Amino acid sequence: MIPRTSTAALVEAVDGLADAAIDRVLLTGERVTSAADGRRLVAGKADTEALADNIQRVVVLPVPVIRTLAKGARFTRVPWVMVASTTVSVGIAVRTGVRELQVIAALVAHRLETGHDSPPDPALVKRVAVELYLDPKHAPDLSGDRLRLVRLTRKWIVSGAFGRNTSKQATKALDAAERLDAPAVRARWAAR
Repeated sequence: MIPRTSTAALVEAVDGLADAAIDRVLLTGERVTSAADGRRLVAGKADTEALADNIQRVVVLPVPVIRTLAKGARFTRVPWVMVASTTVSVGIAVRTGVRELQVIAALVAHRLETGHDSPPDPALVKRVAVELYLDPKHAPDLSGDRLRLVRLTRKWIVSGAFGRNTSKQATKALDAAERLDAPAVRARWAAR
């Protein structure tokens, strides 16, 4: 059984990482003006050194979970090399996911700023970016107060552990962000 405190700490670490990544985009004024620019940035070298401490925290927290699962293997012993390589893969997936989320947030911020005198609410940018990143096929769900951080955490950890590539879904999220009806989203957010 995986300890609940480990899971809660991991979700909290992902929340802090997502906050820091999106705040960095909003504070630096780094904007992406189109999905094509976003795809180019995602494919390029990631500049996540400023978030290295937060990324490291997210990568270190699943190690006890991986070790617990490895100890629980009944039929075969899981080599520690596999645990270490899985941890490295999770680290790469988290770093890639953070960059994808930053680029999506930069495009969302640009779309929400266009035609408005005031900058968008950082909570709105974060909410829309996470929603589009997790489910680019549907309009962002702005109801409720909670972000889908457990799902974001699961996405990054599972994609790292199993070596899944998230670039295709990030591309779909960028396309969805480019089609975003910014005035309607701002109005729905203000009406909440």
